[in-house]
Amino acid sequence: MSAVVVLFIGLGAMALAYFVYSKFIAEKIYRLDPDFKTPAHEFEDGIDFVPTNRYVLWGHHFTSVAGAAPIVGPAIAVIWGWLPAFLWVVLGTIFFAGVHDSGAIWASVRNRAKSVGALTGDVVGKRARSLFMIVIFLVLLMVNAVFGVVIAGLLMKFPSAVVPVWGAIVVALIIGQLIYRRIIGLAMVSIIGVLALYGLILIGPSVPIQMPEQVGALSGNAVWILLLFAYAAIASLLPVWMLLQPRDYINGLQLFVGLIILYGALVLLNPTLVAPMVNANVPEGTPSIIPLLFVTIACGAISGFHGLVAGGTTSKQLNKETDARFVGYFGSIGEGMLALGAILAATAGFASLADWNAMYDAFGKGGVNAFVEGGAYIISNGLGLPETTAATLLTVMAALFAGTTMDTGLRLQRYIFQEWGEIYNQQWMKKPAIATLLAVGSCLVLAFGAGADGSGGLIIWPLFGTTNQLLAGLTLLVITVMLVRLKRPMWFTLVPLLFLLVMTVLALLTQLRSFYEVGNYFLLGLDIIVLIASVLVAMECASSLKRVRRELATKSEG
Repeated sequence: MSAVVVLFIGLGAMALAYFVYSKFIAEKIYRLDPDFKTPAHEFEDGIDFVPTNRYVLWGHHFTSVAGAAPIVGPAIAVIWGWLPAFLWVVLGTIFFAGVHDSGAIWASVRNRAKSVGALTGDVVGKRARSLFMIVIFLVLLMVNAVFGVVIAGLLMKFPSAVVPVWGAIVVALIIGQLIYRRIIGLAMVSIIGVLALYGLILIGPSVPIQMPEQVGALSGNAVWILLLFAYAAIASLLPVWMLLQPRDYINGLQLFVGLIILYGALVLLNPTLVAPMVNANVPEGTPSIIPLLFVTIACGAISGFHGLVAGGTTSKQLNKETDARFVGYFGSIGEGMLALGAILAATAGFASLADWNAMYDAFGKGGVNAFVEGGAYIISNGLGLPETTAATLLTVMAALFAGTTMDTGLRLQRYIFQEWGEIYNQQWMKKPAIATLLAVGSCLVLAFGAGADGSGGLIIWPLFGTTNQLLAGLTLLVITVMLVRLKRPMWFTLVPLLFLLVMTVLALLTQLRSFYEVGNYFLLGLDIIVLIASVLVAMECASSLKRVRRELATKSEG
């Protein structure tokens, strides 16, 4: 099968969805109002609440949600064949992620920019809110701890990426001043920022910076993790316009340029998908495709983490409510395009089926390495770039997106501690600096609790997919209840909600058995907790919808 044919089918379906389906959802279901006063204007403070140009905000939202996960998940899931992964990414982006992301922004904006967790208390009930906040904390803990490990690993393996990854922060700080001091226009700022980033990528291989394997009592990997968390803590306290927005915006443009390069090389090279369409000979120990496909690929199809960003930072910066369609739905399209690129790189970027089988000799293999190696092969042979430069380009792309997600994730974790302080009347916890220290501290305890190399977060990563999809279901639950109360059609959110709950419960039961068989009682216990949460979510879903419908029926009779 030609990779170019698959590419154009995927991009064509996503484009049609944005121009047709997202317009229907925005106008007929959410009924976005251009005259509604958004929280960014109502509570403008120059730090968290900042009315933002929709293109800049799209960059923030997109790059915050498009971390390493839309690369890792699809590049692992192709072990079942490229067709199932392709269908779930394309259909999930269109009917699940876009509706979820734009809906989460709308729901938060309509409720004073509350996070989806806090909003659950108003829309569903206090029990659901308590459950939601725990699930949110677990997801953020996993994302922040693991992405720190991912970035550190990339910097250790590819020293040519160190200069562009850290240099991008300096570029973002300068871009932030240029935009918000209105020194030059956005178009020129965009050109300067992208050229600066790619200039750093070209310089990187010439000045590789290799962290020593051992630095005192710590491994080089652990040192990178500590430096990353120190940076993320500072970034989470700075005004969003100073670093978070410009960094995300420029990274968003950088990704599209990177995708254009990858897609352009694909068109010129026109490689064949060497992986099977549906893999009937999966390695021993590979779990069943159903339900594991739908939790292995979360980001890139639908992800609960998106709802945290939508209601955590994005809703506080939305200039007009109608911008939610472009920022939320098109942001999901962007992530779907990244996931599609990961699938193609991981299935067409190998010279033969034997080479592909060597990469995918066990479940869980592939991931970032398959994306970088496969993509570098395509770019090098399609465009004639040196393979080292191509690998640096893709490594920096993955590292920068993991970094922007980590930036936003730590800020969101700070918000969670502050919201807990608000809920339980703990004034000390509401202070930004203290909340940030609690957020960083919890991540570092997880990261270093299981060893000195800081990779402890990987221990609970196997539960990320199921916990993340549970979170997406909770977010859709809140949106669905709001739609029912407003007497609007609910099926466009209810169907994805029910599908996710069924697949999440099945996946948790599958993992429960595997954890028990290998004697991993720590993950077994966590799996049981998340499984119980899933059942409670289903019960809350049925109870809330029934109660709201009964209230509406009583009002109509009266």
